[in-house]
Amino acid sequence: MSLKDAVNNAHSRWMNADGPEADTVISSRVRIARNLAGIPFPHLLDGKRSEDVINAVRLAMGNAEASELLGKLELTPLRELSPLDRQILVDKHLISPDLLNNFESKAVVLRDDEVISIMINEEDHLRVQCLLPGLQLKEAWENVDRVDDGLEKTLEYAFSEKLGYLTSCPTNVGTGMRASVMLHLPGLKLTKQLGGVLNAISKLGLTVRGLYGEGTEALGDLFQISNQITLGQSEEEIINNLVSITRQILAQERAARQALYRDRREIIEDHVYRAYGILKYARILTSEEAMRLLSDLRLGMELKLLSGLPARLLNELMVKIRPAFLIKMAGQDLPAYQRDVLRAQLIRKEFEGPAG
Repeated sequence: MSLKDAVNNAHSRWMNADGPEADTVISSRVRIARNLAGIPFPHLLDGKRSEDVINAVRLAMGNAEASELLGKLELTPLRELSPLDRQILVDKHLISPDLLNNFESKAVVLRDDEVISIMINEEDHLRVQCLLPGLQLKEAWENVDRVDDGLEKTLEYAFSEKLGYLTSCPTNVGTGMRASVMLHLPGLKLTKQLGGVLNAISKLGLTVRGLYGEGTEALGDLFQISNQITLGQSEEEIINNLVSITRQILAQERAARQALYRDRREIIEDHVYRAYGILKYARILTSEEAMRLLSDLRLGMELKLLSGLPARLLNELMVKIRPAFLIKMAGQDLPAYQRDVLRAQLIRKEFEGPAG
């Protein structure tokens, strides 16, 4: 799949809902930050030096020995993409919102299966990420490590024997790794346990962010939980700690769902079926309302109250109902009201078959 295909198709591998613990863990992501030795960090680069970094990565991708580790990659300068296509890459979690700032000096590398993406000249020269469905942090790290080894056959990284990998932000120094899971936590929210759980998480060296990372909202009861510490721990220790805490959260979320179903069954059923009815028949839906209703519907699927709506579809809809993809579908710019109408129409079409 080429980058052109990626921006025309809402689906990505992480949406398949076929990974472990997929009832609660939507996806797992591992990202590493790397910088090239002897070159200033991106915020200090002029246009020519930025191009030097891009060309160095392009050269590394062409290394015959490295290509076996890297897979089929495509490098595209962001200036060659339309604003709409750049935003779709953000909506699909293939690049960060920060990469869109001063995009003229930046680029993206995408593997044909969309499992691997590399951001060039974001906060660091390279940010290599792997995104997989379900709880697959160890597998994501193995993929990223393999790509890192391939690139390092040509590239020389900025590295300190004392500190580890050197990064633009001091909080990334060391391994340069950020590992995260995207969790669906409606049970904890409805039982009013979420605040306590998230507060406890923050005391364990983890941070909680919204759907699109730092500074974004937790739409649809979706939360990203990631490590804060990158220095003084190995990559394996970071991964194992996050997996262990994630499993504890899973147990609490599942217990909360069962308690809701046991003690407030009629209320939960009404909640779920109202969401299904609105999504199936509404003529106008805002993005925020649609995400909330999809969360309710996902809870109903996970409690076996509904069937016939694959989790993969619900994951894809998180991208399809975003403004950028709706405008892409329409082939023209749309004001907010028309996007709300098109969003409802799209969901009605997806829900044409019976569920029950």
